[in-house]
Amino acid sequence: MKKLSGIGVALVTPFNKQGAIDFKSIEKIVSFVIKEGVQYLVLLGTTGEASTLHIKEKIDIINCVMNINSKKLPVVVGIGSNNTEEVILNLKKLTLNSVDAILSVCPYYNKPSQKGIFHHFKTISENTDKNIIIYNVPHRTGTNISLETINKLILKYENIIGIKEASGNILQSYNIINNKSKKNFAVLSGDDNLSLPIILGGGEGMISVVGQAFPKELSKMFKLACENKVQEAYKIYFNIIKIYNIIFKEGNPSGIKTLLKLKGLCNNYVRLPLMECSKTLEQQIKLELNSLKF
Repeated sequence: MKKLSGIGVALVTPFNKQGAIDFKSIEKIVSFVIKEGVQYLVLLGTTGEASTLHIKEKIDIINCVMNINSKKLPVVVGIGSNNTEEVILNLKKLTLNSVDAILSVCPYYNKPSQKGIFHHFKTISENTDKNIIIYNVPHRTGTNISLETINKLILKYENIIGIKEASGNILQSYNIINNKSKKNFAVLSGDDNLSLPIILGGGEGMISVVGQAFPKELSKMFKLACENKVQEAYKIYFNIIKIYNIIFKEGNPSGIKTLLKLKGLCNNYVRLPLMECSKTLEQQIKLELNSLKF
């Protein structure tokens, strides 16, 4: 496949009041973001509450999204764990025929060494013919993936094609962009609040949480950035930042689901141990949404 670029959206998994998957809302959200011009879809990640989903539910979600998408956009599926063997088992269990790439997080909680991280992704690479996007999110995993480890992996394994970089450290992102060992390795911002600076600094795009609420606006921002219309791109970016800072106050995806509820795309139910946003925060999000000017 071609290198992923542009705006990918980290899709939520909508639930009904009883906690079952709301497939009608999945259809509504996926159809909306496709129509509004995003470049690819990312499902079963952190925002999709993958850690609370059973394997059968994951299979059903993949099939649902594939049917709606109908090969219009590339699809990336999250398959990660702090147990390397579990990742390999899930690669075999999940329906991945039409999936373009998998997104796999750095092992969490175990806090492996860089050597351990290398061998984790080495093992995944050697057990799948799918393209792999590494997900670096140290504030969740407890471990940061070094540039040296990234370069060793991408030099040796052709199917490791990119990184979702969510360290929150823009200098680290620039270090990867400027010193990656392969030019066609995609650096994708995993932080909405650093997305435009990373794109302007040479990144290929972003995997966005807030993008499923504002797909048209973020796609336009990316286009403007590519055309070097920096001031116009920043006008959109600064609007997005205002609401982004609010929706993460009580965790993800509680905030984005509340925003999607206000936009009529799904309910804001989440699975334990997460909780729905407070009424106070919902009101703040509503006020900010009504004040946005794109």
